[in-house]
Amino acid sequence: MPLRIDHTFRDALAAQALAAQKGEAGRPLAGMWVCSGSPLIAELCAGSGLDWLLVDAEHSPNGLESILAQLQAIHGYPVHTLVRPPVNDTVVIKQYLDLGVQNLLIPMVNSVAEAEAAVAATRYPPQGVRGVGSALARAARWNRVPDYLARANETISVTVQIESTAAVEAVKDILKVEGVDAVFIGPSDLAASMGLLGQQEHPEVRAAVEHCLAAAKAAGKPAGVNAFNPDTAQHYLDNGADFILVGADVALLARGSEALAAKYIKPGGETQASY
Repeated sequence: MPLRIDHTFRDALAAQALAAQKGEAGRPLAGMWVCSGSPLIAELCAGSGLDWLLVDAEHSPNGLESILAQLQAIHGYPVHTLVRPPVNDTVVIKQYLDLGVQNLLIPMVNSVAEAEAAVAATRYPPQGVRGVGSALARAARWNRVPDYLARANETISVTVQIESTAAVEAVKDILKVEGVDAVFIGPSDLAASMGLLGQQEHPEVRAAVEHCLAAAKAAGKPAGVNAFNPDTAQHYLDNGADFILVGADVALLARGSEALAAKYIKPGGETQASY
């Protein structure tokens, strides 16, 4: 029996858009960050009922081996997995694809040239520059996926991250790049690039995000955004965000454990409860 190639995040976004056009139950896709590097935590998050997970290797302790283990842990669940490499680099992207990463979120894409480079890294020649190693790779299930080399583009989606003033200025042209399936706005780095470090709720930052959302809608491509604040998340959803990240495994664990400490430990170190 030929092995199945899972449909991509691009396909999921397209299905939601089609449902919305038909007046059906189309809705934005909600997801969370997976930053711990733990396959067990990744599997816990995969079973949450969320639409998608972002396994992060830019700001998290993730290498090739831990990403592979998390892909394997998540695979049995009905959730889409995006992986963010630490850099928009041809060699790194090749390694991620060969691991079996199907959906990439490329950070710090500031120009058309950088968007084109990201797409080229996911395509075999002559369309791109991806190195050919499918016989050795989980991506092709070690040559058990029929015609993988010819069909590889079907298995991959590319989302580029808009997180600087330069990227905001270029977003309309970035959206025109063939092979860019979606854009994702990162308000934290965007705020920093605007001289508003730590102020991702600032009206000017919100306006820049809204500009990108509107540009994506005009281009007919999906756009997502990071927003942990529930009011901000709803604001961006109301302004056309197609997918959104609303939390992170490490943040949930940090805040949850702090809440336990606040409840059971007095300021002087004694426990609140008496036994």
